[in-house]
Amino acid sequence: MSSNTKTHERRVHEVLRTWVTRQPDVIAVQDAHHALSYSALDSQSSWMADRLRELDVRGGDRVLLVGENCVALCVAFLALSKLDAWATVVNARLSEREIDLFINHSGARRVLYFTNISNEAEAHSERVHASPFSTPVGELTIGPVNQQAVQELVDQDPVGQVAALVYTSGTTGMPKGVMLTHANLLFVAHSAVKVRQLKPGDRIYGVLPMAHVVGLSTQFLGALCGGATLLLSSRFSPEDSFNAFLNEGVTLFTGVPALYARLLEWCRVNAKTITAPKLRLISVAGAPLTPTLKSEVEKVFGLPLQNGFGLTETGPTIAQTPTNASRKDCSVGPPIDCVEVRLVDGSEQNVPIGQTGQLWVCSPGLMKGYYRSPELTAEVINQEGWFNTGDLAYLQEDGSLVISGRSKELIIRSGFNVYPLEVEEVLNTYPGVVQSAVVGREVCDNEEVVAFVELKAGTSLNQTEIQAFLRQQLSPYKVPSEIRALESLPCAPSGKILKHRLKEQANLEMKTAPNFNPINK
Repeated sequence: MSSNTKTHERRVHEVLRTWVTRQPDVIAVQDAHHALSYSALDSQSSWMADRLRELDVRGGDRVLLVGENCVALCVAFLALSKLDAWATVVNARLSEREIDLFINHSGARRVLYFTNISNEAEAHSERVHASPFSTPVGELTIGPVNQQAVQELVDQDPVGQVAALVYTSGTTGMPKGVMLTHANLLFVAHSAVKVRQLKPGDRIYGVLPMAHVVGLSTQFLGALCGGATLLLSSRFSPEDSFNAFLNEGVTLFTGVPALYARLLEWCRVNAKTITAPKLRLISVAGAPLTPTLKSEVEKVFGLPLQNGFGLTETGPTIAQTPTNASRKDCSVGPPIDCVEVRLVDGSEQNVPIGQTGQLWVCSPGLMKGYYRSPELTAEVINQEGWFNTGDLAYLQEDGSLVISGRSKELIIRSGFNVYPLEVEEVLNTYPGVVQSAVVGREVCDNEEVVAFVELKAGTSLNQTEIQAFLRQQLSPYKVPSEIRALESLPCAPSGKILKHRLKEQANLEMKTAPNFNPINK
């Protein structure tokens, strides 16, 4: 961590100290049922740390927090920081199989279920016969102690001590647990304060799940670093968001593109006009932004839509658009302070400005590694500390990054590269399309382009018209061989489209599937 981002904090809970002194009675976190001031958040997290210690949680233990956004979840996360235990926030809407995978892989000492806010958490809790765990911010439950849990060593250095074990969304097969240290999270949180100019008096609408790294580090910890108030929503609702902007004095909002698309569609269907008298900044994260959505959002909100880019492994922030310079394109902005990037070809040689290459990153936010997977860690982080993101990107003359897509998502059709994001950008401009996702499907020794689209209510695809539309704007090899309309695209709890599921679906015999709409070429 370089000098201009260095802090005196050694643990993430220590960000409370400044505000406990300066503004002890200002609300720090609030949900539909509870609100805690900075002073109360500090004291409640200490109380919970004492309770968890009594329940045999030790420094170096992993503790799963199964729930959704709420004040109690914030208290528990800070309590584990005070114990030097590792917090693993897991969205309760995941399946039994997925949660069991995380429990087993992490070797969790305890599992805490936030039954106060989530019916799904209650169902998971009942399955393991968890015991009541009463707190001033909600009635929770706690699973049995795992006597076989092995303590990891506690490192007094924030660079070495893990604060959070975050499982990457969309994981298939064995889970990947990303070890983010206190230094990682503090770097990203303080960067959010600087780039987004967070300050006391700001009211952040927190709908991104804390199980997602953006919701955890930039939304939650960023708000605390800036002395702001975080208004927590357990899950996204267009109507609730509309009312929060109108009535709750929201000043900042970050969402994934799919959430904005749903909000705009809800406003259209219900003939509503967004009114947000205090809103000063809106931003997008977690998935690619298309020009059409950017334009529509900016028109509706009357504000520039800020963009950014990052990955779970980098805590997440790599690049952000500056708030003092609005952009017409969908660049994610320049790398934030202290983050270095390289764009390389297949021989790991730097490519010139404007040319697409694999994106490598060196950052104070870079993970300690994948838990219990040193071989996998070595595959993505070289000996010099450069992390291969697996993304394709290019640099503009002004130093801003443009993301072309994931290298694993790159479709090679008859020897030509097809970037799914480019095709999606065009599809999303077609009247009636809310959002789209493009994947590749292997056919013999080639790949086909397959598209899935989510349509606005009351609309349908006209095959002849969309075929003509796409051919006007895309090279023939980029035009999808097949397009399928779905009622909704599969999404993670964060709102991120789960392309691996669509890829699996694309590889089925789609011609026999209901609602299949082929494009004959």
